[in-house]
Amino acid sequence: MAEALWPYGTPGIPDDRFERLPGIPMTELEVRMLILAQLRLKPESVLWDIGAGTGTIPIEVGLLCPQGRIIAIERDEDVADLIRRNCKHFGVSNVSVVEGSAPDCLGQIEAAPDCILIEGGQPLKNVVRSAWSYVQSGGRIVATTGSLEGLYDISEALAELDAGNLEVVQSAINRLQRRGVRQSFSAVNPTFILSGEKP
Repeated sequence: MAEALWPYGTPGIPDDRFERLPGIPMTELEVRMLILAQLRLKPESVLWDIGAGTGTIPIEVGLLCPQGRIIAIERDEDVADLIRRNCKHFGVSNVSVVEGSAPDCLGQIEAAPDCILIEGGQPLKNVVRSAWSYVQSGGRIVATTGSLEGLYDISEALAELDAGNLEVVQSAINRLQRRGVRQSFSAVNPTFILSGEKP
């Protein structure tokens, strides 16, 4: 049961609780918390997660917003199945998985989003522009990247779209890890998190 796996009312599921596939990126716990804060979801919000990967964000949101609807978009069939397994593992029933490549598949989704999270898709600037056309007025776009090129593409697209309340956050997180008999801090890969609102 979901209660036994994560019985808390706050987010922050440890990374090792999720099933993973080799080579498929996962949004680490601390970065996940920053993204959740930027999403600013209401209990009944509709969220699209483009490039949902392991499904950590859809699952956290599904547990936080049980009346909400989450659409996890993933182009790879095996990864889409991974998201489904992780949802089943945590007892999350309000996540739907759409198999397809963004931005091409976005027009097939019926539920109009209050917020869109962009964690993948190519070319990134086109994905942001296309997502903008679907998000409702007053809604939010949140996009993540680990590269300077991605930072430039996302920030340029949001500026061209005249997004309001632009915010840019870069994570700088270190975790304590044991290596042999010693403990030392190891850095989590920095991530840029950009967000803006549609007038």
